[in-house]
Amino acid sequence: MLFALNGAAQVNKIDIPMQKGKVHYEKSYAVNKKLKQDELFGRALKWFKKGFPNTTKTKTTFNKKTGEITGTGIFKIVTSGTGNYYLVRFVIAIKVHDGGYTFSAYDFYEKPIENGISNEYSKIEYRWWDFRQGKPWSAEDETLFKGIAEDETTLMHSFEVQIQQ
Repeated sequence: MLFALNGAAQVNKIDIPMQKGKVHYEKSYAVNKKLKQDELFGRALKWFKKGFPNTTKTKTTFNKKTGEITGTGIFKIVTSGTGNYYLVRFVIAIKVHDGGYTFSAYDFYEKPIENGISNEYSKIEYRWWDFRQGKPWSAEDETLFKGIAEDETTLMHSFEVQIQQ
C-alpha cells in the first residue's frame, strides 16, 4: 500500500496534460494584433528551421495559405547512469492566424534504448496510465515522465521567445 501512495505522490509532481485519453500539450499565444499572418508565419517557420531545444527534428511540412506548420521531433531522455535512455517521438503542429498562434504537441511514442528491452516505439499513454495507477513498468519511469514534461516545457518556451522577437 505504501508503494501505491508513493506512486500517486510522484505523479502529482509531473504535469503531463491529457486530452481525450492522449498526451496532448496545447497553448495559444497572442502577439501584437497589428502583425499579419505572413509575418507570424515567418517567425514560426524560422523557429522550426532553427531546430528545437533538447530534440531532433525529423520532418517538417508547411502551408502558408492555411497558416499550418507540422513537424515531428524526438527527445532523447537519459534515464539512468548506466546509459539507458528513451527516444520520445511526437508531432508538433502550429496554427498561425492574425495576432497569434496555437501550438500543439501530440502523438507521443516512446522507445527504450537499453539491453534486454524491445527497441520498438509504443504509445506513451499505456506506460503513463500504469505509472499514474502506481504500477510503473520500470524504476526509470519517473525520470522518463519528468523528462518529457521538462523538455516539452522548454520546447514551448523556446517557441514563445521566438515569436515575440
